[in-house]
Amino acid sequence: MKAKFHQVPKPLNDAFSIRHDILPHFGTIWHYHPEIELHYLIKGEGVRFIGDHIDHFRQDDMVLLGSNLPHTWKCNEINQRETHVEALVLHFHPECFGKEFLTVSETQEILKLLQLSKNGLVIHGDTKAQIKELMAAIQHTNGLEKLVYLFAIFRVLVTSEEYDCLSNSFAYSKLNKIDESRMDKVFSHTLKKFKEKIAIEDVATLCNLSPTSFCRYFKMITNKSYFDFLTEVRLNHACRLIIDSDLTMQHIAIESGFENTSNFYRHFKNFKRTTPTEYRKGLV
Repeated sequence: MKAKFHQVPKPLNDAFSIRHDILPHFGTIWHYHPEIELHYLIKGEGVRFIGDHIDHFRQDDMVLLGSNLPHTWKCNEINQRETHVEALVLHFHPECFGKEFLTVSETQEILKLLQLSKNGLVIHGDTKAQIKELMAAIQHTNGLEKLVYLFAIFRVLVTSEEYDCLSNSFAYSKLNKIDESRMDKVFSHTLKKFKEKIAIEDVATLCNLSPTSFCRYFKMITNKSYFDFLTEVRLNHACRLIIDSDLTMQHIAIESGFENTSNFYRHFKNFKRTTPTEYRKGLV
């Protein structure tokens, strides 16, 4: 899905920026920027879109996003009405220390990390705990000490294997205003209606396209069909219910928008390589 270019705010002459966001929600625009983003979620819940990856997010999540990797966080509607989201967000440009910085031998591990981050990385374990503390501390520093903390974060990341890749290699192409508007409408409509039966004609109408043209357009941009995308949204919601509730699988299937339990089990097995029942047992 084509994304909107976002100009990351940064104090003039600073090598990088870190901010502590407390907001009603994260916004809805799918966007990209050349800066690498390290995002630690303190509070919030919803669905995140990173490249061609769709997943549920919740508090204590940490992700590293590479240059120009499109992304957005869409909060659950209940969160938008009743509470807020909170996050620590660090941005740095790959050339913030000059174009030659990543060409010297001492920084090759950092270069490999930044190349890997182009797929998006979810960070966990002790690595996340250490970086969380460093991000919190860096807010209260300046000058050389601030750079020391940034390099401490680099050091933790490059020596860790506690991460998972999120997105496949994402073929990014620049968007125009029409694409931006179309994809935002598709996202919003799908997240609002996924529990119901969604007709492709209705989604296509949002984009002022015929159903055939919309299907071709969506797959050209995302490398997946709209119904594969819709199924992923439903399955991520189902995973959340399996984790957070004691509902029966039949109830979860209905609550997630599947027509019947057998259809739910089939898609879940393809998506998770296990059955919903086995998935729940594995959480105990």
